[in-house]
Amino acid sequence: MTISLDLTDEAGRAAADKLRSPKTQKRSLVGMDRQELSDAMREIGVPEKQLRMRVSQIWHWLYVRGVSDFSAMRNISGELREKLAENCDISRPKILEEQISDDGTRKWLFQFQSGGAGKPVEIETVYIPEEGRGTLCISSQVGCTLTCTFCHTGTQKLVRNLTSGEVLAQLLVARDRLGDFPNADTPQGAIVPAEGRKVSNIVMMGMGEPLYNFDNVKQALLIASDNEGLSLSKRRITLSTSGVVPFIPRTGDEIGVMLAISLHAVRDDLRDELVPINKKYPIAELLDACRNYPGANNAKRITFEYVMLKGINDTLEDAKELVQLLKGIPAKINLIPFNPWPGSNYECSNWETIKRFSEFINDNGYASPIRTPRGQDILAACGQLKSESERLKKTDRLALEAMMIAGHGE
Repeated sequence: MTISLDLTDEAGRAAADKLRSPKTQKRSLVGMDRQELSDAMREIGVPEKQLRMRVSQIWHWLYVRGVSDFSAMRNISGELREKLAENCDISRPKILEEQISDDGTRKWLFQFQSGGAGKPVEIETVYIPEEGRGTLCISSQVGCTLTCTFCHTGTQKLVRNLTSGEVLAQLLVARDRLGDFPNADTPQGAIVPAEGRKVSNIVMMGMGEPLYNFDNVKQALLIASDNEGLSLSKRRITLSTSGVVPFIPRTGDEIGVMLAISLHAVRDDLRDELVPINKKYPIAELLDACRNYPGANNAKRITFEYVMLKGINDTLEDAKELVQLLKGIPAKINLIPFNPWPGSNYECSNWETIKRFSEFINDNGYASPIRTPRGQDILAACGQLKSESERLKKTDRLALEAMMIAGHGE
């Protein structure tokens, strides 16, 4: 049975105090690189000769110990802690809701404060536990500009980019909630890998197009992979793009993470419809950027994501063309059964069709795993994320359940 924890009621507020964003606007230290952190310390009066030490201390408390309150930084003087608390912020965003799927997938609805007179904004983040690993699906924007026709997020207009701190905060809160920082107990009811890190992998596959928020995403991912902090391997970080071609080489050169491409079609006319950015950066141009992706090799393959849409892109002819298109690219193809959402005009390909498609690609030398849908019952599956500010009506939820039942009956 799906569990939904409403963190807006009285008991929920008391339990989530540590995770709340402040009402007053202070300068957030979360998401700053070391130079920015040093500048911030200088501005509040830290002597020049102490800057390097203080930056190192604060970095450790933020990203190794995971603290969200300056009072916990015990090797920093009380006077400096007071200055930090007066001028800076390291608190977590507000959690409006936490949902837990039948399969253990978790979805959080976060609220971030906006500066000045701006209204708070909401985004969703998903955690997927598996044997031996736990993957966090992180958002980069509030809404999206790309309007991909099979994607629920694409029906929500772009509100704004997330800051580097807001991108990173999703990882920090997930580690809080799962007991993944040193000396933290795993919360009761959390479904996590039996050994190792609870969050071992992150994927920039949540709301938004990461490469349209390049600078903030870059800074957040470099902090996440910093060996003196959160220390995630770059091989365990994947950035997914719908094909913002000019930023693909920069992703390899400046971030160095794994690359995933939302392809979904083998012909420009169809991809123009499914992924409208194709009109600006057509398939040939996109694949040329992939062939030249810095660091790509057989040990660091590019993932091509391909959503399976019944009667649209799922024939053996499509599979043959896909194999031809990817020649010369170290690649694997993730086949994604379409996840329904209220108002969508597509159906998922039936299982036999997906299986034949996968077998053909495998027989032609490319790994072609079929992604197991996770978290469908809480709208946490691929393509289903959308801010709860556009909350589903009961009739829409019933329609979704009916679509899911029909899909399982194929």
